[in-house]
Amino acid sequence: MKYHTLRILTPLFALALALLGGCYLERTTGHYSETPELTDANAAVIETSEMTAEDRQSQIDELRKLAKAPPLVYTINSGDKVEIVVYNHPDLSVQSTTITPDGYIGMVLVGQVKVAGLTLAQAAAAIEKALSRYIRNPRVGISPIEIVSETVTVAGAISKPGIYPIFHGMRLADLIAKAGGGATRSFAGTTVDAADFEHSLLIRDNKIVPVDFAKALEHGDPLHNLEMRRGDYIFLAARENSMVYALGEVKAPGPQNWTRTLGLLELISLCGGLRDLHWSHAIIIRGGLTNPKMYKVDLDGILSGRLPNIALKSNDVVYIPKDNISEYNVFIHKLMPTAQLINMLLTPATWMSSQVL
Repeated sequence: MKYHTLRILTPLFALALALLGGCYLERTTGHYSETPELTDANAAVIETSEMTAEDRQSQIDELRKLAKAPPLVYTINSGDKVEIVVYNHPDLSVQSTTITPDGYIGMVLVGQVKVAGLTLAQAAAAIEKALSRYIRNPRVGISPIEIVSETVTVAGAISKPGIYPIFHGMRLADLIAKAGGGATRSFAGTTVDAADFEHSLLIRDNKIVPVDFAKALEHGDPLHNLEMRRGDYIFLAARENSMVYALGEVKAPGPQNWTRTLGLLELISLCGGLRDLHWSHAIIIRGGLTNPKMYKVDLDGILSGRLPNIALKSNDVVYIPKDNISEYNVFIHKLMPTAQLINMLLTPATWMSSQVL
């Protein structure tokens, strides 16, 4: 389908763009009780799409592949402390040294040696090569004393968000327990969990891993309770975290505060309006990024007033493409893993952490 431009502006729509409010938003915000929920029967919903059995099997296959992946070999990194022994030359040995921010260590005779990114054996070989200019057949051994580079980050609705060191065999449930478990809130005189497992994320190598947090943390399912790897980012979502997300052909894509009176039109206005080129339909994703349901809605019909506005819920993702994107697989496989979406979702992570503690 060719790119859509805005249709010839009706006086109502022109006034809406000019005033960013007025009668355009009065039609929605002032009468929110009349704004229908996003359901399959909603007049503005053209079609819906959910994960197929094939998609779910693909997720399971990916988790199995990750579970069977061999352990990562430790490589030296900035901030780590190591001991260096030069056999038969105790005067050259170093009891404890910290790798510099640019990845070097300093030694007598040879000066600075680059070791960051190397295994212990590779680093020993690099030092031996440097020492060979001064002594015959040097033999070097390196032992880690303190490893600060093997870390993961935990954010969101967690009791103690932050950066945590990991060890071989440490799994997602172990990490969450180490971080104090999910945060809690006081509600109606009782303490309730603040964490929302459905919308929580595990990101590895800039890709969302299809982990079911409930299965991992509540049932200990080994398929979802993955072993942690250096650089993993865990975002534990919060219940009613008051955020929605917009991306695509809006002027200011990103997260926005969610309220119970927020509809699709209000979100577009909060994002500065639409860009000149956009598709006639919008995609609304609901239900979490590892098990989403996608709604294709008639954006032109809503903008013109022919169809009612649509109420949004907390954690909805609204995507307005430039052109036709109707198949589930097209969206999931081409858009969902992108760094743009991941960065957008993680933008409110620090804000969230302060809200739930």
